[in-house]
Amino acid sequence: MAWSNSKIFRPMLADVLGNTTAMDFDADTFKAAWFGNTGTPDQNATSANSAYNAGAWVSGNEVSQSVQSPAGGIALTSQSLNSATSAVVFFDAADTATGSAATLSGIFGALVYDDTLTTPVADQGASFNYFGGTQSVTSGQFTAVWHANGIFRFTL
Repeated sequence: MAWSNSKIFRPMLADVLGNTTAMDFDADTFKAAWFGNTGTPDQNATSANSAYNAGAWVSGNEVSQSVQSPAGGIALTSQSLNSATSAVVFFDAADTATGSAATLSGIFGALVYDDTLTTPVADQGASFNYFGGTQSVTSGQFTAVWHANGIFRFTL
């Protein structure tokens, strides 16, 4: 992938605001799946092509390891949609970690997607998050440390 930044998917925002997708950022199961440098993230990808195992996010581009970091990603925990700060709304979760004996290489970023959704698009993407370059771990725990300002954020 030609990773260079982190973005939300424009169609996700339009779908949520247009009430065609019922993403519940407090209650749905969101996952983070690790991806390598094959394919190109596109914030303008259609809703269908932002989904896990579609478009740039096909499982063949995913970096996974059976039990330690399973294909399909790792469920986010302690997720929340926060609007307590004036003029800001953000989605956040606890840092996301693999099992303690993972061996993974060539991770460039994550697809964050709603694993609860089945219609109109199953596993629709919410954002992609770039890790700043290639990352790896050998017989250890790989952790995505989400930014203090959230996984994604809207400043109004």
